[in-house]
Amino acid sequence: MGNFADLARSLNQRPRAVTLFGAPEGYDAAAIGTLAIGRWLHVCRDDGRMARFAAALAFFHPELETLTFPAWDCLPYDRVSPNGEIVSRRIDTLTQLATIGGDGAPLIVLTTINSLVQRVPPRRLFDERVLTLRPGGRVGLDRLQSFFRNNGYTRTDTVREPGEFAIRGGIVDLYPAGAAEPVRLDFFGDVLESVRSFDPLNQRSTGKLNEVVLRPVSEVLLDDETARRFRSRYREQFGATGTDDPLYESVSAGRRYIGMEHWLPFYYERLETLFDYLPEAGISFDYQAEEVRGHRIEAIADSYAARRNVTPAARAGAPIYRPIRPEQLYLDSREWLAALHGRPVVQLSPFAADHSDGDAFDAGARPARNFAAERADPKVVLFEAVREYLEAERKSGRKTAVAAFSPGSADRLLTVLRERGVSDLRRIADGRALDGLPRSAVGLAVLPVEQGFATDDLVLLGEQDILGDRLTRTARRRRNLDQFINEATTLTPGDLVVHADHGIGRYEALETIDVAGAPHDCVRVLYAGDDRLFIPVENIEVLSRFGSEDAGVQLDRLGGIAWQSRKARVKQRIRDIAGELIRVAAERQLRPGDVLQPPDGIYEEFAARFPYPETEDQLNAIADTLTDMASGKPMDRLICGDVGFWQDRSCAARRVYRGDGRLAGRDGCADDLIVTSAFPQLYRALCRVAITDRTDLSAGPRKRDTRSQEGARRGADRHRHRHACAPRQGCSVRPFGPLDRR
Repeated sequence: MGNFADLARSLNQRPRAVTLFGAPEGYDAAAIGTLAIGRWLHVCRDDGRMARFAAALAFFHPELETLTFPAWDCLPYDRVSPNGEIVSRRIDTLTQLATIGGDGAPLIVLTTINSLVQRVPPRRLFDERVLTLRPGGRVGLDRLQSFFRNNGYTRTDTVREPGEFAIRGGIVDLYPAGAAEPVRLDFFGDVLESVRSFDPLNQRSTGKLNEVVLRPVSEVLLDDETARRFRSRYREQFGATGTDDPLYESVSAGRRYIGMEHWLPFYYERLETLFDYLPEAGISFDYQAEEVRGHRIEAIADSYAARRNVTPAARAGAPIYRPIRPEQLYLDSREWLAALHGRPVVQLSPFAADHSDGDAFDAGARPARNFAAERADPKVVLFEAVREYLEAERKSGRKTAVAAFSPGSADRLLTVLRERGVSDLRRIADGRALDGLPRSAVGLAVLPVEQGFATDDLVLLGEQDILGDRLTRTARRRRNLDQFINEATTLTPGDLVVHADHGIGRYEALETIDVAGAPHDCVRVLYAGDDRLFIPVENIEVLSRFGSEDAGVQLDRLGGIAWQSRKARVKQRIRDIAGELIRVAAERQLRPGDVLQPPDGIYEEFAARFPYPETEDQLNAIADTLTDMASGKPMDRLICGDVGFWQDRSCAARRVYRGDGRLAGRDGCADDLIVTSAFPQLYRALCRVAITDRTDLSAGPRKRDTRSQEGARRGADRHRHRHACAPRQGCSVRPFGPLDRR
């Protein structure tokens, strides 16, 4: 990648905007990691693309420090606040950028267009708002509570979400900004004795920590000065307010209000941008990032116009909403161009350069081959075509590798490729391992790229290049609306319900609300923090009843991660159970069993002693059972029937009787327990044929016993009596019920 080093030096000497062609997805991260000198900002199209770019960057350049700055997950001029976990990540990145000095070490910040066009709190906000705690240090609980209060933390009984804290005597639980897990502080007086992380689901400690860094958890730090500034600017822009403005009333009283972040400019003297946090840093943009910015600006303008032009009929009954001007919270085109001026700017493109000049460079990569034609041709074996392609590329002198989306996908590709003749297949963990891969081997990496790439030295096939689009989850069936209406009439206010995405809430009422001047039927559900969710009746399939007693049940928080965490844990348990069932089923398939095939004549004689004709279903059940018994594998089959019908008893008896004068036993059946009402019929039928103990099964077929019918009956009596007294000694037929009360 020597050409990238030359480009980096050129941009450092003369900052300007250039286009880097030949940089498809995956390879663009390798290129940007080489270009980054000092601090660098890469702007992705959206959050999904940012996650994939971060994974590719960690693969090709594991030594680089990377920060992510996601966008709010709510719409412009929305009534809801951004998700607490997202705000926590944003605050963590802003705090580190504001407090960590520029020591020259490479640092890449990943963000999105939606995040970059929005203003952020000023850097000075984070001065003296970072608190580091270590075991053995001294800090008063009063000071700690003051820090929580001034930095946006919320007190709760149980800590589950970022930004929450709980105090129980000398134990303080809190969920700091940017932390993977909440932490538990154990105090003895003012001395911090221990710091532990814990699981928010079961509240159990998971490990000890040497220190914990506390940062603000909200972009709006509500104190007396902030509230005073908000009131002044709110009245200045919108005029006098009355008691019908809940936002103004809540902030004036020092209370947080849902959606208050959308008036961010009113809380601070001035806002800044992410550009201000990264002065003189180089910037790179995803392909089509400029088009995404244009769409975002249009969406902001449309949302502002919709809030401004609400009709009086639509406004009736809804909380008042006074939107700020777009330029107060978002960058316009003039400010955008001014922020880019004088910086190294790299625009990425996956295509080849159509011209060559001082502002256009070609990285030399192209999208990898796609096997769509082979997938569509039924005469072609897909993975044999992949093997032949990889062999041809290896012979041409290129390194070859395959990228899978997940470890599970990697295992599947590893198995299939080896079955198709790719013998020297090696797992690679990162770019360094890829550089050291012999050209005779094929690398297998976990790298979530949408498409692979090819350079002069390397061919990297993506999972989708080989298999096509990833499998998608089938759409869930919608519940019948009439069925819900019938069910809703049985609900009473206060009943617990479960929302598929938001968790446990409390049903309040069916309510008709006005939306855009038209009435709309909705279900009102109460959540923790006195939040309410209105669910349109046409989307009612997302609700279900809470299936157990509601005593002690804690309501979930709207937008929180506790419900999603519980769902993820249950899904993992289901996957574990499914894996165990698959393992057991595989072991049973591999386990050999006796091949039980009744000889001609004697089995038919046994079956003919049942005086009633079988139905079609019963004949099918008998035939399927005989097929299973003759397969030589353990059988898993349960036949359910009414024991009041002789035909169903006939099925049970034929299942037990092997047909060669002996009983099938557990090796041929799922169980050897015969219910009470079926036993007399089986007993009478077995009296007419020879009976031997199951312990003699290994001796092979025997000739039919020629004893008299009376002798056979006496033998059966002795057999039944002996094993009824000792039922665990291997009897094939055991009475259970009135025939033998012992």
